[in-house]
Amino acid sequence: MQRYAQGRVGLRTLPVGAGAEALRPSTSSPTTGADLITHLLRRARGALAVTIAAGALLTVSVPAHAAAAPPLTAAGAFLLDANSGATLTSKAPDTRRQMASTTKIMTAAVVTTLPGLNLDRRVTVKQEYLDYVYREGASSAQLKAGATPTVRQLLYAMMLPSGCDAAYALADTFGSGSTIAARKADFIAKMNAKAKALGMTNTLYDTFDGISPTGNNRTTPRDLAKLARYAMTNTLFQTLVKTTSYSSGGTSTLGTWSNTNLLVQPRPTGYGFPGATGIKTGTGTAAGKCLVFSVTRNGKTVIGVLLNDEERYADSMALSDWALGPAAGSKAALQRSSTEPVPDVRD
Repeated sequence: MQRYAQGRVGLRTLPVGAGAEALRPSTSSPTTGADLITHLLRRARGALAVTIAAGALLTVSVPAHAAAAPPLTAAGAFLLDANSGATLTSKAPDTRRQMASTTKIMTAAVVTTLPGLNLDRRVTVKQEYLDYVYREGASSAQLKAGATPTVRQLLYAMMLPSGCDAAYALADTFGSGSTIAARKADFIAKMNAKAKALGMTNTLYDTFDGISPTGNNRTTPRDLAKLARYAMTNTLFQTLVKTTSYSSGGTSTLGTWSNTNLLVQPRPTGYGFPGATGIKTGTGTAAGKCLVFSVTRNGKTVIGVLLNDEERYADSMALSDWALGPAAGSKAALQRSSTEPVPDVRD
């Protein structure tokens, strides 16, 4: 049962008994001057209790983000609280768009959650992977035919420099079938099955790396944020996407890979954004510039998605500061002198 008090602050819910005297009609009328004074004092105390209770309720009801979310240049965007899953702000959250190399988040999610995964398993790099990258003009980890990287190394090669050759190797390795084409198709089916299991109802994958043969490799900001939140619960995935660079040992067939996500890269090659922990970039002719990002401060984490956004880094930093509050150095991250231009990368 609840009671309500109507005053200048509007209708406020009061617990039973809070300011109850102020809400009850008087059962008797004052008959003397002393009675009148006593009556007025009692009513004043009750009114004060109502005001205090209403004020307390008003304080509790103030939203965490009293200020409006910053304007965005992204065609589609989504920001959520990673702990609760609550939506913080969005822009065209359910409009389906191409996602470019952010597709590789799902590729990694499928591989890293496979039962009995052996990260030290060796995979032979095939010439077909390299020919594919050349034909498509795709981003590459510069793998070489005949090299035998581990599954762990291939995951870094895919998620840091956004290597489509590494993504191809993983799809060919973990898909089922007697031919490369069959194994690729089976792996993509695994991606779509996981999307369905996660409730990504507006997402369809037709590729393992974001290079869509049909133009139908699409998702929504809401779906992609849902995937990112799921992926970031995996400790291996967390480690992959927050790594700034990874050396495979300096052999002649494998090199050192740098993360294309400039939020996590230190200055001057990146933004060194305080609290940035991942997760993946993507760029394509149809998709534009995309970014899925994660930022943690004071025990709170936000995950954001920006699709088709020429200002993906400025927007991601503005959203993070709005949701989490600025950190030391966060405002300076965007400040560049004429000799230190704002960085960006192809993917």
